[in-house]
Amino acid sequence: MISRAAERFLHYVSFDTQSKDDEEQVPSTEKQRVLAEVLKRELEEMGASDVRMSENGYVYAVIPATTDKPVKALGFISHMDTAPAMSGTDVRPRIVENYGGGDIVLNEEKQIVMRVKDFPGMADCVGKDLIVTDGTTLLGGDDKAGLAEILTAAEYFLTHPEIPHGTIRVGFTPDEEIGQGADRFDVERFGADFAYTMDGGECGELEYENFNAAEAMVEITGLSIHPGSAKNKMRNALSLAMEFEGLMPPAQKPEHTEHREGFIHLDTMKGSVEHATMEYIIRDHDKNLFQKKKEIMTQAASYMNQKYGEGTVDLQIEDSYFNMKEKIEPHMHLVDSV
Repeated sequence: MISRAAERFLHYVSFDTQSKDDEEQVPSTEKQRVLAEVLKRELEEMGASDVRMSENGYVYAVIPATTDKPVKALGFISHMDTAPAMSGTDVRPRIVENYGGGDIVLNEEKQIVMRVKDFPGMADCVGKDLIVTDGTTLLGGDDKAGLAEILTAAEYFLTHPEIPHGTIRVGFTPDEEIGQGADRFDVERFGADFAYTMDGGECGELEYENFNAAEAMVEITGLSIHPGSAKNKMRNALSLAMEFEGLMPPAQKPEHTEHREGFIHLDTMKGSVEHATMEYIIRDHDKNLFQKKKEIMTQAASYMNQKYGEGTVDLQIEDSYFNMKEKIEPHMHLVDSV
């Protein structure tokens, strides 16, 4: 029999909630509000208190305490959006019951196969029921699984008041996938003393450390000359972009890193002879190494401006978030007690 959490998950993935980069509005896509309204209504119907949705699509609720003892308020947070990288429209989920191992054919017509050699972690799923797509869309497990888990737990506590617990706070955010989920989160009104984010990871895994993160935007200005008379005159912005990328240390690219090793990742590149743009993400657990990665990019931009003329490369780096470990270490009971 399918679990209540799985039922919820299968329902939530039917909503297309892709976020979108470079949008001024919050949430970045109005379709995220559709699911937010559904979650708000569901919390109200199950009897949660102080259920509300902010003008920017953040959903909050409270499961009241069932004990008079002084207990810290605990929060649980998840995000509603899915990544812009792949379609979240018309998701067709399928349950693979009692997975027996081996490759999974997601789409026989299009020959889309989930292969163990590409995803060795599939070996850890033998004997479990798996939920997969038809291979043409995202599933939305990140992070609609978190939504389903939190709402199912909230429903359980609300229907079992005999279980003693302190105040539980619930928060659902938009736009996490584009690095803006926390921007308008009302921490003060959320009111939790401590909170856990339900977002991915292995079963039983608790993460209390993350990368320091930054985004870098590189703009390359070239000079377009007719190819027939371009010698010693043309500056091809696309070639300069490739040269800039060539200055990044190969060992610090994500295809060569693992575990706690940081990286400088070229995420997108587009342009023409006259103008090219490159978007990078920079990651490292260690704050000093994180800073050095930003310095590598700054030095590369300076070098190319000296070589080709000031203004050839414009580099803008913006910090996104920092390693939460330094905030958690004074409160390790949150990790040790789980």
